Amino acid sequence: MTGKSTLSTARYLAAAGVPVLPLRAGKVPFGNCRGCTDNACGGRPNMKTPGPCACPLPCHGWAAATTDPHVLSSPAWTAAWQHAETVAYHPGGARVTVVDLDDADAIAWARKTLQPTRTVPTTRGEHWIYRGTMRSGNGVRAGVDIKSSMSYARWLGPGTGTMAPLPAAVRALVVKAPAVVRPVRCAVSAPAGVGTCPHRSPVFLERGIAMAEQRITDAASAVHATVYRTFLAVLSAHGRCGCLTEAHIDRLFTAAQAKGESARHCTDAWSNAATALGM
Repeated sequence: MTGKSTLSTARYLAAAGVPVLPLRAGKVPFGNCRGCTDNACGGRPNMKTPGPCACPLPCHGWAAATTDPHVLSSPAWTAAWQHAETVAYHPGGARVTVVDLDDADAIAWARKTLQPTRTVPTTRGEHWIYRGTMRSGNGVRAGVDIKSSMSYARWLGPGTGTMAPLPAAVRALVVKAPAVVRPVRCAVSAPAGVGTCPHRSPVFLERGIAMAEQRITDAASAVHATVYRTFLAVLSAHGRCGCLTEAHIDRLFTAAQAKGESARHCTDAWSNAATALGM
């Protein structure tokens, strides 16, 4: 594709509610700018949720995908489209899941195992697209990847066939046994108290931590940004009085890692939230 045709395709998809991003040579997203390296900016959410990163560039891979026509046509993104090789989209943001079948053997397996759905031919195989979102996973079986939340897929056309609901057989592909979360303990310390505790009882803190855990657990998309915003809210409410302990932080890190976040990202998000609050 040329820069003009990629932008035209991106605008068409965005108008239909499909969040898009440019892919550079090698069919990979544009890398983070210097200011956003290692999520120093606090991370970036998907296209519908305001977040801590105001970088105008198409940073942060899948999380940069947008449906905003003003962003797509901004000077920074226009420059990226000029160097883009193709258009990608965030399946989770479009509320779909892509089963990426890399070869003939994988296609044969899908035809025997999975419910028929909309199909898009790829260079070597097919994309099977279902309604609904789930956790993404690479190499879930030979020649099969799952692209949905926190992932991107190349736009290769609308495909053919009727899109079916996401079947349990696809969801089961990313379930590993035993399905036990073994989180890495938090690598940060609870902030020291610097003021008078405003809480009348420990119940207030317990309710706040439980609500924060649930907010992370319920995140269907924009998990990076949800984790950051939740950490920010917890520190804002409980980080200055000395009530917050490392056991509380461990609970938040456990919830985040259960959603697929790495221990490093949890530590970065916590540190960035503390910095944003001047702690």
